[in-house]
Formats: sequence, structure tokens, C-alpha cells
Amino acid sequence: MSDSTDKAPKTASHDSPTGEKLREFMNSGWGSIERDDVTLSDVGTWAAKRRDALSQAFPGERLVIPAGTFKVRSNDTDYAFRPHTDYVWLVGDQTSDAVLVLEPNGTSGHDSVLYFRPRSDRSEGEEFWRDRMYGELWAGRRPSLTETAKEFGLETRHVDALADVLKSDVPTRVRRGEDSSIASLLTGTKTDADRDGELAYALSELRLVKDAFEIEQLREACAITHRGFSDVLADMDSVRKYGERWIEGTFWRRARAEGNDVGYTSIAAAGPHATTLHWIENDGTVDNGNLMLLDMGVENRNLYTADITRTLPINGQFTPRQRELYQLVLDAQNAGINALKPGVGFRAGHEASIEVIVRGLEAMELLPVSADEALDPNSGIYQRYTLHGVSHMLGIDVHDCAAARNEKYNKGTLEAGYVMTVEPGLYFQAEDLTVPEDLRGIGIRIEDDILITADGFENLSAAMPREIDAVEAWMAS
Repeated sequence: MSDSTDKAPKTASHDSPTGEKLREFMNSGWGSIERDDVTLSDVGTWAAKRRDALSQAFPGERLVIPAGTFKVRSNDTDYAFRPHTDYVWLVGDQTSDAVLVLEPNGTSGHDSVLYFRPRSDRSEGEEFWRDRMYGELWAGRRPSLTETAKEFGLETRHVDALADVLKSDVPTRVRRGEDSSIASLLTGTKTDADRDGELAYALSELRLVKDAFEIEQLREACAITHRGFSDVLADMDSVRKYGERWIEGTFWRRARAEGNDVGYTSIAAAGPHATTLHWIENDGTVDNGNLMLLDMGVENRNLYTADITRTLPINGQFTPRQRELYQLVLDAQNAGINALKPGVGFRAGHEASIEVIVRGLEAMELLPVSADEALDPNSGIYQRYTLHGVSHMLGIDVHDCAAARNEKYNKGTLEAGYVMTVEPGLYFQAEDLTVPEDLRGIGIRIEDDILITADGFENLSAAMPREIDAVEAWMAS
């Protein structure tokens, strides 16, 4: 096994040269930094059960699940590292350049080994004080093999040993992600794309039902998100002064203070920007008389994210027309939520919400045809004003379990333990001549995070006001 200290550190063109005397001085006089207080984490216990479930799905085959590595943002600066979701689910660890290997053990199961890049020895080599990517004095402390083994209950080895292990003639499946740098960790490993795809399907489908640990993580993410929204509303003077940027920054501060980050780029859309579904520029003004659509979620420190949307009157009070539209969307959302329970189709909430929306559009004389005709699958013209589906799965990813097969997801049935959004919306574009002028430029969406329970559902974000009077009172407070 090679050692990372034998390799040249990752440096930049403007770094200062070093000499032998400096190297000798830097490699001496350091106290021990090994932690002796590390114990098995809660997530480590749950992750072991998840690995067992995956093991049962692929007996006799080697399974390789990488965490990924850094991605360049600009020249020699990287984006903040965030490990691949399936890796996190199976390990709980968040260290870069790690690879989980489930090696068949000759019986009916697998031995789990975690290969990663631990911190380097300070008594030799230059990595810890010269390497900009992995050096401890540059990028922060990395755990040792022993510390990680204790925290996550896994055998650990240096990632440099992985290539030799993968050369052995064992049927292998790799969880391929979008990060092309993973290939460098898997040099010489050839797998079949279809077989790799089956591993991706299996992992997403195993993640559909959330365990007790995951549900508590999502509760926490929703609670922090609630506080982040309240932070914005408590500083509306600054919001009106600085615009959408202030909303984004204020919410992000809460996400970093109590969680890991935002789970996705916040949508802070005021006025007509609310009609753009994924408005992430967040550079517009916030003006009294308009609505602001805030679609934001905190990713907690175990990387589970909330996904919540509230549409709020900027001056604290809905106009009569805004009330009418908001109540229609709220009624649609309530219908969608109430349709959810184990055994119904995934699209039950969507269908119930859309039924209410379309009947409401008909009552407002906004449809060129009857509601029944608009709802016909061969028509669907109402989608000009609704644009998107009402639900998606939620978990470690904001759009969770995305690799699941269609028959298990979009065409599947709900089970207790699923967590999903319900988020109907109405969007009248500023230049849409098919609607009255006073509706143009109005976008309204209401979104909550729903846990499917044994006998129905639980709204994990229910503490955040949705009713009109409650929203106005929340803003006033």
C-alpha cells in the first residue's frame, strides 16, 4: 500500500519554495491530535442496518459507493464539498475522497470496508502543511482511520489501497454519479452500465421509506427552516431596502448557524419573479403591494433537507384579489394533503389539488373551456397556469430517490414512512394576455413536507402558518 506522504502535495503556482531545513522543522515538535473520545454515532447504527438491506439485494457481488471529491469553482478554488447522497445514507460520514465497498464474504452477506484519505502523519512528508486540498494546515483537520472506524462502526483503510482490491475478479457494481473524478478512484474497474444502473435503482428505492432516524432529521430541518423564515419576516425593513438578496442572505445565515447549509438554492421571488418556478437570481426589488414567494429549506448537519414554500404579502396584508387567489391555492393544497395515505397512488395528492385548482379557474372564468374538458388528459390546458407537478419525494436530497424506477415512484403507491412535498401553485405571467391585467405577474405557491403514517399523514411543517389570517399575524409579529 502506498502512502499519501510519498506524493507531491497539491500546491499553486504562486506558493513559496521550500528547503530541507524548513521541511525538517515542520516535521518535528508536534503533539498528538488523535481523539480518544470517539464513540459509535447514532447515524452509524442506522447506516449499518441500511447496508444490510443493500447486501441482501445483491448477494455475491461487490458493491462500490463513492462519496466523490471536490469540484472546481474557479481556477484553484473549490465548491464546498458535499458527499454523494447514497454514500451518506450508507455510512453517515461526510469526508471527501471516500469509497464504501461491500465485499462479498463467501456466505450470504458482505463485509463493509471504508476506503478514504485520512489526515497525513506530521512527522514525515509535506501534505499536512503544503497541500491546499488535503493539508490540515490549509483545509482543516481530517479524521484518522481509527477515529472514523470508531465513529461509524466500519473497517477503514487508506484509499490508496482501493485500486489493488478492485483488481480481483469479483462481479462488481459501482454507484456512478455525476462527478467524473470518481473514475480516478476506480482506476481499472470496468463495470456494466446496466448493472450499475440497477444498483442506483435499488439504492433510491430502499431510501423511499424513511427510518426513525431520518424522520427526526427531517423534523429538525423543518423546525430550523421555520426559524429562517421568521428571521426574514422580522427584518422586513431591510428586505424592502435591499431586496431579494437580503432574503437569501438572512435565511442562509440561519441555515449555516443551525444546519449545514441550504438544501438547495433559495428562491426569493418578489412580484413577477414569483412566476418563474426556479427563480434563483434573487436580485430584484421587494415592493409593497406585491407578494413574495419564498421557497427555501435548511439542510441540517446530517444533510437532510426541508423544502417549504410560503407566499406572503410584502406589506403584511393581502389585497382582496390576492386573498382570492391565495385561498384557491390553499384549498387545493389542503385537498392534496388530505388525499394522502398508505395504499393510494403517488399522484393522488396531485390529482386532488389540480381538481380544486381547475374548478377554481373555471369559477373565475379564466379557462377557455369547461373544467371537465381542461382536466381531460388529452387537453390539460390548465397547465399554462400551474406548470408543475404537486409532489416529489424528500429526504437527504430535496428531490429524493430520483433514480427509483417509475413503477416504484411516479406510478407507485404510498407507504408509511414516505416523506413528500405537496406544493400546488398558480402562475400568471406578466405578459399573459389570456388573464385579466390585475392578475398578470402574480405567482402563488404553498408547499409543506408530509410524512405518510400508518393511518394517514403528518405535516412536518405544520407549525409554519398557512391560513390567511395566520400568515398576516405571523408577519405582524
